Amino acid sequence: MRMFEKSTKLNNVCYDIRGPVMDEANRMIAAGEEILKLNIGNPAPFGFRAPKSVIESMEAQLEETEGYSDSHGLASAREAILEYCQEKNIPNVGMNDIFTGNGVSELITMSMQGLLNDGDEVLVPAPDYPLWTASVTLAGGNAVHYICDESSDWYPDLEDMRKKISGKTKAIVIINPNNPTGTLYPREILEKIADLAREFDLILFADEIYDRLVMDGKEHVAMASVAPDRLVVSFNGLSKSHLIAGYRCGWMCLAGDKSHAKGYVEGLNLLSSMRLCSNVPAQSLIPAAMKERESTEAMLAPGGRIYEQREYVTRALNDIPGISAVKPQAAFYIFPRIDTKKFNICDDEKFVLDFLKDKHILLTHGGGFHWEEPDHFRVVYLPDVDTLKVACDRLGDFLSYYRQKI
Repeated sequence: MRMFEKSTKLNNVCYDIRGPVMDEANRMIAAGEEILKLNIGNPAPFGFRAPKSVIESMEAQLEETEGYSDSHGLASAREAILEYCQEKNIPNVGMNDIFTGNGVSELITMSMQGLLNDGDEVLVPAPDYPLWTASVTLAGGNAVHYICDESSDWYPDLEDMRKKISGKTKAIVIINPNNPTGTLYPREILEKIADLAREFDLILFADEIYDRLVMDGKEHVAMASVAPDRLVVSFNGLSKSHLIAGYRCGWMCLAGDKSHAKGYVEGLNLLSSMRLCSNVPAQSLIPAAMKERESTEAMLAPGGRIYEQREYVTRALNDIPGISAVKPQAAFYIFPRIDTKKFNICDDEKFVLDFLKDKHILLTHGGGFHWEEPDHFRVVYLPDVDTLKVACDRLGDFLSYYRQKI
């Protein structure tokens, strides 16, 4: 009998946020065991709710959104996105430069498929959000990982980035605010990345989905605003800032100088048309969401849930012997370092699997974000402080006796 195997295109693709450790968690859940999932940034299970006005806006328009929209998206949605681009000083964006998507994930994949030929290279951060590496690979390209430096607040190592640019490099990916580290890049770092793009004639892809989830009075600077003379493809959406991850509502904007990208734009238009359009009811709430930001800002201010959970988890993790963590400035992730010598850790995936089986808490290992050393893991700090206390206490207890057996 003929055997059907997975495509060889998937040989170097991984998405360990929902990978083998998650499979084990699901097996445990099916067996009746209770698991605390700190592996994925999904606000709804932890009691977060979207602003009422945003949901009411979608409800009011539901009967009007039963048909397909333009492949780029509803005019009303794109007008609201265009206003936001102007607010963020993102230059040279018109209505036809905006593509709505079923979340940013769909658009990341589309942006790579429209650009890359076999063997083309794209610089992607390490650690990264793994969909970027997967999308580059599936499009036939090679993801070349530049290092973000933990000793410098997880900022990109610009010299490492420069060393990894070759004649095959087409683009640089910037994830800012960063997932998984929660770092916010300052303007001077972005300007230096823009200089590299100018020097080597590269496209910039800016994943900025967390730009409205910034704390401590800091300002997010849009990548496109410091590189008006480059083609910058900016990604954003409502899944995180407006707590509607399940609605799959994102967008992509082509900004800056598009004079040398006519073919690429044609490719994106073709791919966008092939999927007909993105979720129309979700598109319909974008105008209301762009006007409703007070609830998001309240979560991020002192006394707000995200702020206080960030404060707690940073302190608690750094109090565990053998753990250190850089305080995140944005989003709701923290990427702690674990002393591998102290705990004899050679396999970070085994570490989080052992922790899951023992303490029923699901984390993601650093290797899931293309971090090469087995010395990091990601914690999602969306649960309330009482739940985070339970999680950190269990981790501290686990590490008091854990020594990895290979």
